[in-house]
Amino acid sequence: MPALGVNIDHVATVRQARRTIEPDPVWAAVLAELGGADGITLHLREDRRHIQDRDLQVMRQTVQVKMNLEMAAEEEMTAIALNVKPHQVTLVPEKREEITTEGGLDVVAHAAKIKTCAEQLKAAGIEVSLFIDPDERQIETAKTLQVDAIELHTGRYADATNAQARDQEFDQLVTATHLGIDREMLVHMGHGLTYRNVSPIAEIDGVSELNIGHSIVARALMVGFEEAVREMKSLVTL
Repeated sequence: MPALGVNIDHVATVRQARRTIEPDPVWAAVLAELGGADGITLHLREDRRHIQDRDLQVMRQTVQVKMNLEMAAEEEMTAIALNVKPHQVTLVPEKREEITTEGGLDVVAHAAKIKTCAEQLKAAGIEVSLFIDPDERQIETAKTLQVDAIELHTGRYADATNAQARDQEFDQLVTATHLGIDREMLVHMGHGLTYRNVSPIAEIDGVSELNIGHSIVARALMVGFEEAVREMKSLVTL
């Protein structure tokens, strides 16, 4: 049964649209815990488009479940992580012009930079995960970097427009999961997962964590945050 990490970034997106004080993502984190979340995920972007430094600091003091900080493998972000000390850091690609993360981190091309960042984090007792595409070369390179986990990008599965394409992407995720486990890394998944498509992913043997944000925040507008998390938790609990 995979753990459910709830990404609260887009609560902050609503707040930043007016640059005011509400809705507070810290409140959302509390309600997510009450709804059964096993972890809270937040992405501190270099341009601070949604989550702010204050959010990270306050949540580190108040969140009682696992805190997973998504960030770019850059010096500024590394220094912040070493100061805050979340339970886990997930290194992700980041482009200023993108609406949301568009694909996995290319660990083959950026192995040296990622290695430097990951070694500093691990030395501080922080678990390190890499957000990557379900690709053999990326997984094999991740293993050489001695990270704790990989998070497989599920965007192509989520965006598939027909059953055949969806099945192909699903099979690739299954194969990548087995490879990651064979290489003695934990396997997480995330991106584009919704109430409609998450159940098959949750049933993949060996997946230890799912990180889901936008769909939960969208559902919360209708039913409330605690209930939205509770409904998603029921879908990933086998």
